[in-house]
Amino acid sequence: MQANFSLKNYNTFGVDAYAKQFISVTTAEELIEALSLEKPFLILGGGSNVLFTNNTIESVIQINLKGIEVVEETTNKIILKVAAGENWHQFVMWCVEKNYGGLENLALIPGNVGACPIQNIGAYGVEVKDCIVGVDTLEIATLKNQHFKNEECQFNYRDSIFKNHLKGKQIITAVSFRLTKQNHLLNIDYGAIADELYKNNITTPTIKDIAETVIKIRESKLPNPAEIGNGGSFFKNPIISIEHFKTIQSNYPSIPSYPVSETLIKVPAGWLIEKAGLKGFRDGDAGVHKNQALVLVNYGNASGIEILNLAKHIQKSIKEIFQITLDIEVNII
Repeated sequence: MQANFSLKNYNTFGVDAYAKQFISVTTAEELIEALSLEKPFLILGGGSNVLFTNNTIESVIQINLKGIEVVEETTNKIILKVAAGENWHQFVMWCVEKNYGGLENLALIPGNVGACPIQNIGAYGVEVKDCIVGVDTLEIATLKNQHFKNEECQFNYRDSIFKNHLKGKQIITAVSFRLTKQNHLLNIDYGAIADELYKNNITTPTIKDIAETVIKIRESKLPNPAEIGNGGSFFKNPIISIEHFKTIQSNYPSIPSYPVSETLIKVPAGWLIEKAGLKGFRDGDAGVHKNQALVLVNYGNASGIEILNLAKHIQKSIKEIFQITLDIEVNII
C-alpha cells in the first residue's frame, strides 16, 4: 500500500491526480484483502478508459492479475481463460501468433482484458462479445466469486450489465474467449481494412495480415498515449432513426452510415465533430486530435475538468447542428 500516490502514469490521459491510498493486487487473495481494508475505493485496470476530474481519489485498487489458461480445446476451437490484468493488445497479438482467430480486428486497443466486457469493446466491424464465453467476477458485497455466461452479460453496443446494473458491484477477475484454430471467419468488409489489403495486393488475408492492417490504420489515425495523452474514442457513435438520418443527409449527402436495423442507423461521431469544425480544435492543453476528431487529447498539462469542459462544448455544438446527443464513452471519475 502506498500513500499520496500519483496516478499520472496510471491513466492514458496523463491527468495528474492523487490516490490517498494505492494498492496493486496480483492475486485473488490480495484482492479480497484489499477490499476488506479499503472503502470507499476505485477499481483501476489499465487506466485507458477513465478521465480523472478530481485531484484526489480516496483509495485505488489496481487489478494486476495475470495468466492465460487453456480451458478447452478441439481441432477447430479453443477456449482461453485470461486474467483481468493482462494487457489487451499483447493478448490479441499472442493469439494471432498462435493462429487463434476472432480478436485480430481488435488489435492495438489500449487497456487490459478485464475492461473489455464492460463496454463491449469493438472496432472495424467486430465486437468482443462475439468471442466471449463468460466473465468471472468477485462480488464486492459478499467477496464471493461469480460467473456470468455470455447471455447474462447483457451485451449491447459499447454496453453491458457491468456498465449499468452491476456497476460498482462486481470486479472482473477473468474473461473466457472462444477462438477458432482453423477456418477463421474473417471480418474484412470494413472499408479501411478492405482498402488497405487491396492496396497491398493481399487477396487471401490471414488473421496476422488483418491484425497488422488494423495496427497500421490505427497508428495512422490515432495518437499514441505515450506521446499525447488520450483515452481513445471519447464518444460513442450515435444511433439515430432512419428518418433523422435522411434529414441530415439532405444537407450532407456524403454522411457515412452503418445500418443497425430496419429503423435505426449508426453514424460516426468523428464525422459529426469534423463537420462541426472542431477537428484539431484546441483550448489550452485540451484538444481534439488533428487526425481523428473522435479522440480528445491532453497536450501536456490539461486537467480532467478542462478535458470534460471541451467534451461538453462538443456535445453542445453537435446538438445544435445535427440535433444529435453524443454520449461519452470514457468513464468520468
